Amino acid sequence: MIVTERKPLEEILKSLEKHAKVFLIGCGECSTTCKTGGEKEVLQMKEYLESQGKKVTGWVVPNAPCIAAQTKTAFAQNMPAVKESQAILVLSCGLGVQSVKENDRFGLTVLPALNSMFGTLMDARGNFYEVCSNCGECVLDMTGCICPITRCPKGLLNGPCGGVIKGKCEVDRERDCAWVLIYNELEKKGELDKIKAISKPKDYSKTTKPQKAKVSQ
Repeated sequence: MIVTERKPLEEILKSLEKHAKVFLIGCGECSTTCKTGGEKEVLQMKEYLESQGKKVTGWVVPNAPCIAAQTKTAFAQNMPAVKESQAILVLSCGLGVQSVKENDRFGLTVLPALNSMFGTLMDARGNFYEVCSNCGECVLDMTGCICPITRCPKGLLNGPCGGVIKGKCEVDRERDCAWVLIYNELEKKGELDKIKAISKPKDYSKTTKPQKAKVSQ
């Protein structure tokens, strides 16, 4: 899931200063969970824009606007309202914004209402935690399913560093040292031999942007 936060309303309004008619697109997955782009937030944005003199021609909340098929369906079901618009304001992560732009047949101005923060895990209490960096070389099998690249501020593959004090990270004393957590997890599983293995430097070519993957046939 991608964590998002709403841009300041003043920034959103400024981006729309040349556009009087706006169509709104939300997101039924990540942004709904983050309470930044679900139906409630889309309607709040509609109310705000109308209070500022904008005409909202329509709105839709596809389940996942980052999926082209869903974006195309949303456009097809709202064609008159989209056609009447001058701009599309998207309340989703950057993936959804770019999907909307790629699938817009009318060449409208497509604008983001949210900032994309990071990929996340959500716990049972609804808290968000960044736990994976999509590095292309997963080491979770050797680290007790705790990612040192993400959860260690220094991204140490062979840790811990010398700054650990009472199990806490020297960068942030409120944060548990990732490698202490890894050690404890491996000890619990009887797999401490894994911590002796020396990991090779990461192949950063696997994270060179932009990436592309082919779907297996």
